Amino acid sequence: MFATIASRYDLLNHLLSVNVDKRWRRIVATKVRSKVSSSDSRILDVACGTGDLSLSLFETTGARVIATDFCRPMLEIAAGKLARRATLVEGDALDLPFLAESFEVVTIAFGLRNLSSIEDGLFELRRVLKPGGWVAVLEFSKPANALLRPLFELYFTRILPLMGGFISGSRSAYTYLPASVQRFPDQNQLSLLMVKAGFEEVSFENLTGGIAALHLGRRSE
Repeated sequence: MFATIASRYDLLNHLLSVNVDKRWRRIVATKVRSKVSSSDSRILDVACGTGDLSLSLFETTGARVIATDFCRPMLEIAAGKLARRATLVEGDALDLPFLAESFEVVTIAFGLRNLSSIEDGLFELRRVLKPGGWVAVLEFSKPANALLRPLFELYFTRILPLMGGFISGSRSAYTYLPASVQRFPDQNQLSLLMVKAGFEEVSFENLTGGIAALHLGRRSE
């Protein structure tokens, strides 16, 4: 499915979010900057897709960025953006091809809900983090504003699938998107899952009224 929409993925992300997705990624990169100690720090961007967050992480932190995804057509597009800026690795987020305790920071943006097991995904992210390292999870969530919620539901379940399907040529991909978001844990539920996976100091920040949320967690020393 992701391979099918890879060539239009960036266009649709920016168009359907009215470019708000760019702001969300900048917020992630800014948060991560405060968690890295030097330019020698290593950041792993899991489910990197076409590399937008990986690029923001490099430009904002100056650290060494490793970007991984299981969809080769997405990685091929990322390679054009990230030449000499990040190392690209084809890999499965549930079985990452890295040694334990390898990274100071691990990020995943709009990828956790696509895994067959959110819990196993969180455990795998924690496995590759160094003790004291941080994970940053950017994901669609549940709008906190009661007035915004029905408008978001209308757009996300009715309008977005039509527009996304028309432009990408894959209606199923943009029907899957709202369905996957509706199944995904809300902000508090995801926080609890992160705690159960062994993360400490778990917190979240609602973005654009809770349409998306940024969760942070720390692996204990």
